[in-house]
Amino acid sequence: MRTVADPVWLLLGTVAVTVSLSAVAASLANCTADGCGGDTTRLTLVGVYLGQAPVAILGVLVIGGEYGSGMIRTTLTAVPRRTAVFAAKAVALTGAVAAGGTVAVLGAVLAARLVLPDVGDRALSLSDGPTLRAVFGTVLYLVLIGLLSLGVAAAVRESATGIGVVLGLLYIAPIVSQTISDPGWRRLLEEAAPMSSGLAVQATTDLGSLPIGPWAGLGVTAGWAAAALLVGGVLLRVRDV
Repeated sequence: MRTVADPVWLLLGTVAVTVSLSAVAASLANCTADGCGGDTTRLTLVGVYLGQAPVAILGVLVIGGEYGSGMIRTTLTAVPRRTAVFAAKAVALTGAVAAGGTVAVLGAVLAARLVLPDVGDRALSLSDGPTLRAVFGTVLYLVLIGLLSLGVAAAVRESATGIGVVLGLLYIAPIVSQTISDPGWRRLLEEAAPMSSGLAVQATTDLGSLPIGPWAGLGVTAGWAAAALLVGGVLLRVRDV
């Protein structure tokens, strides 16, 4: 991750997309000194919806790139313990995404404070408990998306397929939920999908109207990541390279 350019550019892409889209969303909001008529914190973090895509791609490339080039054989020759290799990749990815995600999320909040000076000090302060939870939870969400992608890539062993699977899992489920007329089934899909459930952690108002609570939703995303890592790790260990 230190010696090739892709991880750096993908993390910079996450920061740029998250901050710029959040700033645009904040600039389009109709806000007064009394507020923006909704969840201001969630509005400022809307850039994560697209900013997570480079994180997903990075998670896939951490191991998928080695399968594509054949370097995975060299890696496993140097470190025959495949569990140790997979764990090391997960730790390195976690650190990189946590750093990049923190910059992206804090940058989005700062951009919103500059765009919305009338409400920024009150609604977007990290001293506010719900806002701090939304910011911290969003960084955790990005880390989980990276780990989910790593697990999927280890299972499918191909970067293009892995990227397609992860992005489809993230973005297709919310689209499908909008086509379901039955409220119960729509709510169930929103509770189970990794993106719609995980990003519930950004909500700071009207929590009772959410399909799933903030921390419970993040727990669903963590479950997806854990399952992907388990499957990917097992297949890496038992399957021939």
